[in-house]
Amino acid sequence: MSPIAVGGPALFIGSDTPCVALVRPMIDPAQPAVKEAAERAGVTPEEFAGPSDQWQLIADRTDGEGREIALNELSDDAAGAFAERLLAAIADPEAEFTEVLTVAAHDVLRIDGRPAGEGFAFLASVVPPPSEGTPLLEVEIGPSSIADLRAELEQFRRSLG
Repeated sequence: MSPIAVGGPALFIGSDTPCVALVRPMIDPAQPAVKEAAERAGVTPEEFAGPSDQWQLIADRTDGEGREIALNELSDDAAGAFAERLLAAIADPEAEFTEVLTVAAHDVLRIDGRPAGEGFAFLASVVPPPSEGTPLLEVEIGPSSIADLRAELEQFRRSLG
């Protein structure tokens, strides 16, 4: 399901666009900013690079509207718990459900799932922190098969260690 390679743990709901993604990318030693920071730190870019501890929430709609939110206070454990809850929710192919990702007492992502054919369709509501001053973004995500969703969620959990 993952349309792009981010190097670190990544959970994609939807394939291509529209989708929402929860990612913790790898730091690329080839990026100029990484080279500069490594030089300041007195190490090689390769020593400086590696897994980031900065989670990001990315949302993309087919109309070009999107959001990218840094989730400074999201832990791997909280990201894994969100994936666990989604995995439990899709276990019943007849059920509608709502799962919320909360970071620092702020709900940043709400996923509403509903049965659609052999899988689920979703409405993802991305809520930027009030300090950003940007409005809620809703992303309609078409049907995804239960098998694909389960595989994506299980891969994400494994990638967290």
